[in-house]
Amino acid sequence: QVHLVESGGGLVQAGGSLRLSCAASGRTFTSYVMGWFRQAPGKEREFVAAIWSDGRTYYADFVKGRFTISGDNANLQMNSLKPEDTAVYYCAARARGPIATSRPIQPASYDYWGQGTQVTVAS
Repeated sequence: QVHLVESGGGLVQAGGSLRLSCAASGRTFTSYVMGWFRQAPGKEREFVAAIWSDGRTYYADFVKGRFTISGDNANLQMNSLKPEDTAVYYCAARARGPIATSRPIQPASYDYWGQGTQVTVAS
């Protein structure tokens, strides 16, 4: 069994920064893509950013220039945070094989999920 655990969430003022990390444990697996999604109350889960095992990255338009994903733990550096970034952030990993798309934005493309970490941005 694989477990993903997010860390680094919290409360921050608008304009501030947070850094999220995703730690994997349990059964060893190959992660072809790791992604971050978020879900705000009353809204659907939405894609935020992804990183391939070769280091390629892809971002949702609303975080370009503010968020950076990097490293084996899919660290998500979030700068210039806005109140609308408030959500539960989820880490996800794709293990079933390479992904055919250059836009890995669909939750169904991922096999493992963390429990989420709350990010709250105060205005």
